Amino acid sequence: MPEQDLFSWSRTRYVTRRSSGFSPNVDVYYCGDPQRAVVKVDLAGVTLSEVGIEVSGRHLAIVGERQLQETQGRVYQQVEIPSGPFRRVVELTVEVDADRASATYEDGVLRIDLPLRDPEESTRRVPIGRG
Repeated sequence: MPEQDLFSWSRTRYVTRRSSGFSPNVDVYYCGDPQRAVVKVDLAGVTLSEVGIEVSGRHLAIVGERQLQETQGRVYQQVEIPSGPFRRVVELTVEVDADRASATYEDGVLRIDLPLRDPEESTRRVPIGRG
């Protein structure tokens, strides 16, 4: 097939990919003194105003959306960068202190620092009343 024919065939094909969302990649590790859980989330190209972080017990949820790329007037050979809404839930192996959690975003990576909860803080003695 001549090169010109191949190009004219390709020009008529446009991306019609419908995005149903994706699940961003994460790294989770424990370190430091005082100890903390660190979660790194690959969110390149995601606007921070589109991201939310929820912490509950041992569960961390990262929610948001990566906007669809502009396709008007473009002929794509490959489309591998996922887009659309996402919700990634990470189950941690320990209790964390949600009130002291912090997050930073640099070079497309969201980093969430979650100080571990002191086991004594989460333990409560329940008095037994006499009926």
